[in-house]
Amino acid sequence: MVTTAMESLRFWLAEHPSIVGFRWSHSQSWGSTWSFLFSSIFAYVVLSIFVHLALLLFRRRRPVPLGPIPAIHSLAMALISAAIFAGILLSAAAEIRETRWFWRRSKTPFQWLLCFPLGTRPTGRVFFWSYVFYLSRFLQLLRTFFSVLRRRELAVSHLLRRSILVCMSFLWLEFSQSFQVVAILSTTLFCSIVYGYRFWVSIGLPSACFPIVVTCQMLLLGCNLLCHFGVLLLHFRKGGCNGIGAWVFNSVLNAALLLLFCNFYVKSHLGKGKKKAIADEKKDM
Repeated sequence: MVTTAMESLRFWLAEHPSIVGFRWSHSQSWGSTWSFLFSSIFAYVVLSIFVHLALLLFRRRRPVPLGPIPAIHSLAMALISAAIFAGILLSAAAEIRETRWFWRRSKTPFQWLLCFPLGTRPTGRVFFWSYVFYLSRFLQLLRTFFSVLRRRELAVSHLLRRSILVCMSFLWLEFSQSFQVVAILSTTLFCSIVYGYRFWVSIGLPSACFPIVVTCQMLLLGCNLLCHFGVLLLHFRKGGCNGIGAWVFNSVLNAALLLLFCNFYVKSHLGKGKKKAIADEKKDM
């Protein structure tokens, strides 16, 4: 029974024809053009500012009641993140098993996760789940509107952070960028924890005794920083990594994310006690 269930799970997450035959294409993949990327981010920023200004204009002091919508969103994001994590993990294992003959003399499987061979194209299992991850970033943008409607707060750093995440996931696909497998694994793992925790608290269950959201963000940024050094080292020692130009730009975006997070952390947490920091996290549920 267990073996049958595992085989069925492996088929639906890594061996289904739609997954194996996936191809990132401007004509076949929804949201795959540069014009869509820029227009969607522009629309997100403009709509966020419009909602914020509308609430200020009508001088609404009480939060807009959203009912169970934020909790449902958190649950959906936790489940989607967990599915992407499992899917890309199984898919990466299958890709390594099937293509190892081509690159085994120059790389180990872990090095392949960080550094795709030159000439890699955005096709197959791994890039299918990278595409699903890219689409999930748009669902994540809804949290901005929840925050504005409930607290009438809209920070420029928040808009930049969300927009950067969408841009990075698009670059991973467009340039078959190295490093994306590890980045997606770490991001979806922490997202499933964070959004699962947010759902847990939003339905009235007890919160953690430490700021779990900020802790996960710190661990994720630290993991990404180490992986970036690994990609750079492999690029110069193993004959080059695919999509290195996009990786350089991605590194700049990651540096911007790190600066935004450090600024947020200094302002919101270092000057407060642990209880106050946890209270702030509960407000963001």
